[in-house]
Amino acid sequence: MNYSDLVNTAVEAGYLLVANGGEIYRAEESMQRIFRAYGVETGEVFVIPTLIEVTVCTRDGRPITRIKRVPTRTMNLDRVDQVNALCRRIWSDKPQFSEIRAELDRIGKRPTLSFPMQILAYALIGAAFTLFYGGSPRDTAVALFCGAAIRLVTRSLELFRVNSFFINVAASFVAAAIALTAANFDFFLSYDKIIIGSLMNLVPGIAITNFMRDIIAGDLIAGILRLTESVLVATAIAIGAGIALTASRMLLGV
Repeated sequence: MNYSDLVNTAVEAGYLLVANGGEIYRAEESMQRIFRAYGVETGEVFVIPTLIEVTVCTRDGRPITRIKRVPTRTMNLDRVDQVNALCRRIWSDKPQFSEIRAELDRIGKRPTLSFPMQILAYALIGAAFTLFYGGSPRDTAVALFCGAAIRLVTRSLELFRVNSFFINVAASFVAAAIALTAANFDFFLSYDKIIIGSLMNLVPGIAITNFMRDIIAGDLIAGILRLTESVLVATAIAIGAGIALTASRMLLGV
């Protein structure tokens, strides 16, 4: 048994889960299952949204520890599903570590939606939520542009490695500014419904769900960290939209 390979393989699997939006208990359980699949019952796993720490004791009692930071996180449930499927195959087939790492590398490089498709998705989400909140067809048309603008702004700032807090501030500001400017030229528009609908693209719904699941599962530190992250995102959205509303009242009287 190559314990170093075992630890490194388990950590890479857990990293993909956490970095792509998987729950903390899912990452810990998956790594523990990888250990037990190869007959190791001494594995200890500690995971929070920004850090993974794993320790395994060899048969002669020598501990092997690996720590890996999770600097950025996104939501890619396709990759989470692929890693889950791989962990089930590891439990049943016990493949070679080199084969597992090759599969993890393939999963980590799985393509996401193309950028034009992401813009379309953001636009449709904004339009759909605007209708959901009672917006008119005119409101929906404007929300399409607001949703597309949100993705354009977030993508542009991500290329410059801007902090996610300021990305959310800028994106919510631009979306609200577009809605308010359109309402200044068309008094039949409900800019409040347009803003609320388009900003649903930025609301961290999965993160809010996960922090409740983490707390219920007993992962208090992870749950508190996710709660803090969700509050910061909500604060950034409110700041951006608030700046646009204040500026419009001062300049346009909307």
